[in-house]
Amino acid sequence: MTAILSVRDLEKTFGSIVAARDITLDVPAEQTVGIIGANGAGKTTFINMITGHLRPSKGTIRFGEHDITGRPSREITRLGVSRSFQVAQIFPSLTVFDNMCAAAAVAGSRGGTLGHALAPLRSPALIAQAEAALDLFRIAPYRDVRAATLPQGVRKLLDIAMAVTGSPRVVLLDEPTSGISIADKFGIMEVVMSALKSRRLTVLFVEHDMEIVARYADRVLAFYDGTVIADGPPAAALADARVQTLISGTRVRGGAGA
Repeated sequence: MTAILSVRDLEKTFGSIVAARDITLDVPAEQTVGIIGANGAGKTTFINMITGHLRPSKGTIRFGEHDITGRPSREITRLGVSRSFQVAQIFPSLTVFDNMCAAAAVAGSRGGTLGHALAPLRSPALIAQAEAALDLFRIAPYRDVRAATLPQGVRKLLDIAMAVTGSPRVVLLDEPTSGISIADKFGIMEVVMSALKSRRLTVLFVEHDMEIVARYADRVLAFYDGTVIADGPPAAALADARVQTLISGTRVRGGAGA
């Protein structure tokens, strides 16, 4: 299967500190990859290098036919790699609808900046795009609500909806269930994954909740000490002895499920 994202010998150092090392992998189009690891394991460093928020110290990153190694984040976004952050990146003083219009305007502007995008903020095309996104992520009932007053789960849905505006091909989510209650986490992820799969996107998501990873990932990358220690289907990766000892805090005794 042809890879949409290819990483070779990726490394990131900060002086004498090695934050990521020896990362080589391919991600096929439309695959959903869960990324796990303890705090400081290198997960976010990996995501930041792919999205241009950090320049690798070594190695290469290819997105389709493009070498995106060390390119600016705005340029990578325009090529078709988008992301959301652990803390929702929304405009709290604007309504949900105006947030979506702003995101659509920025995604559609050639310069990719809000300043260039403000003029067509309420064009018919942008309004239609915003309305469609509200429906897709099931937040249309909050259309005219100021973003600052939204429940945490709805804030997350809005943030991810804004991140995928502009028809990216790859989307990276940093802890999509962070701050969401246990009662709401599966409902939120069901909406997110249904929306992303309907657009046939390739998804990489960082997550600490192993139940979420097991349910929604096609593949798991387990990070420890800056490198990948397990890579495979969820059942195999989560049962790996090193993953259970170093990441999930459990160990297999007497076979799977014991």
